[in-house]
Amino acid sequence: MNLKQLAEALSLSQTTVSRALNGYPEVSEETRKRVEETARRLGYAPNSQARRLATGRSMAIGHVIPVSLHEMMNPVFMEFIAGAGQTYARFGYDMILTVVPDAQVGAAYREIAVRKKADAVMIHGPRLDDHRHEILQELKIPFLIHGRIPGRENDLSWIDMNNGSAFETATDLLLDLGHRRIALLNGLEDMDFAARRRRGFERAHAHRNLTADPALMRQADMTEPYGASSAHALLDLPEPPTAFLVSSMITAIGVSRAISERGLKMGRDVSVITHDDALSFLPNTGDKPIFTCTRSSVRYAGERAAELLIDQVMPHPDKPVHEYLKAELIIGHSTGPAPKA
Repeated sequence: MNLKQLAEALSLSQTTVSRALNGYPEVSEETRKRVEETARRLGYAPNSQARRLATGRSMAIGHVIPVSLHEMMNPVFMEFIAGAGQTYARFGYDMILTVVPDAQVGAAYREIAVRKKADAVMIHGPRLDDHRHEILQELKIPFLIHGRIPGRENDLSWIDMNNGSAFETATDLLLDLGHRRIALLNGLEDMDFAARRRRGFERAHAHRNLTADPALMRQADMTEPYGASSAHALLDLPEPPTAFLVSSMITAIGVSRAISERGLKMGRDVSVITHDDALSFLPNTGDKPIFTCTRSSVRYAGERAAELLIDQVMPHPDKPVHEYLKAELIIGHSTGPAPKA
């Protein structure tokens, strides 16, 4: 489809359609959205180079990843990037992905601003004491955070999963099943998502006048060996856990391996609930999946984050956008009543 055909489908002039697609201010917001929605529906892809020349924009979105964000440099992160990339392509944007040492994040942002390499930036994996947004605000670069920065939830734009309430719900299920020795295998807790998950886990205990045992809580990069080694160590305790709440499917596979290696049966002898990012390469599917899980698609999060950044944050950088993605509790084979003493 070309510009003329798109204009005919909309009953608008080619000039109006072109100006709407290129973000000219004289085109009303209602017309711009109608043009963009019709273009997406009909598969019209504008020429990126022409748009750059017409608007002075780079037609690219920047992703600057600090090397220390170990949690993000994993398959879950790549699933998010795949979702975002699909949306960028649909809107005619390119993606710039840069991995730099922590000390060079500010320099990378400044290079984006000076060289106009990107029109906006996505912030990944916010930490409890994150300050990347301050540099972007100083440079006047629009941005969206995948996650939240504590204390800045109201005035910054973000998209996030309900990490705290999801892990509270998962813990409630295990407590309802009679488990009282529940281990938490979390991600690194200087990251906001992991801190919220721990608070949800502790909150579920507190609501029943119980105290979560710190000796049963672990935090680390969410790998399979971390799950296996942690599960072995915890199951060696004089009073081992009867259940595990795990922050990643990849880590949960390690927990499952450890349970099997000890001659135990998951769901009967030891229960496991994991967070499932609905990874395309690691499906936890079926009428009754292997793992009971809190499920939220990280690929969809990438798609939606890119849409929000392009459609709402870039045109109106001073109007914060907030969107929750709710995780669904899925019952699988990995949970059952607490075994009798």
